[in-house]
Amino acid sequence: MSERTTSRTTSIDLDGRVALVTGGARGLGAAYVRALHAAGARVVIADLLRDEGEALAAELGSDARYVHLDVTDEDSWALATASALDAFGSIDVLVNNAGIANAAPIEHLTLAKWDAVIAVNLTGVFLGCRAVVPAMKARGSGSIINISSVEGMRGSPGLHGYTASKFGVRGLSQSLAVELGTFGIRVNSVHPGLILTDMTTRIDPSKLDIPLGRPAVPDEVAGTIVFLASDASAFTSGAEFVVDGGMIAGIPHH
Repeated sequence: MSERTTSRTTSIDLDGRVALVTGGARGLGAAYVRALHAAGARVVIADLLRDEGEALAAELGSDARYVHLDVTDEDSWALATASALDAFGSIDVLVNNAGIANAAPIEHLTLAKWDAVIAVNLTGVFLGCRAVVPAMKARGSGSIINISSVEGMRGSPGLHGYTASKFGVRGLSQSLAVELGTFGIRVNSVHPGLILTDMTTRIDPSKLDIPLGRPAVPDEVAGTIVFLASDASAFTSGAEFVVDGGMIAGIPHH
């Protein structure tokens, strides 16, 4: 095999890298944690769910740590990033995964519900990016992966706060990619469609037009996360990765 075909830009080996995943204790976040760890990364499971987070860290062993994190709180971010740096010495990858959703027709959507979604889904992403950038700048490299949604690509009735927050994540990722590229830091957004998790159990897949004919399982999104964390995506920044089985590519026909 030639030297060209074994260059670093085709590698999915994350050995020596440290990844912090918010909302990493269960669901999609836990799938990302496991996939990053399997690819060789040391992982920081950042979540409010202490029992689940500590159990996952124990399952993965010495290359995993749980840290308590409220993504809406600046001081919590400072403590979490300091803990990650103390444990592993760097933060090479940030996966801003933590998110919540609520739904109501616009005339019944309270300000409290709106503020709650924006605080976690958008302000939390902003705070996370801001918290890890100094460490990434010091190393001259980094990959920030912001989890948006297909609702960050098109409207969805009743999900006004969620949709607005996910469009915001998409825009923030673009502006950060432009600003941080000169420091070797890449920023991309990922837009999952219907994924089978505890949060989506009330959604009937038959009501959605998914060309692949089914919802995804978390591992089918995790591969995209590992790719974006690795040198295989070394020249990829400011991009949007839709993982939805083709759902937003077509016009619904029901």
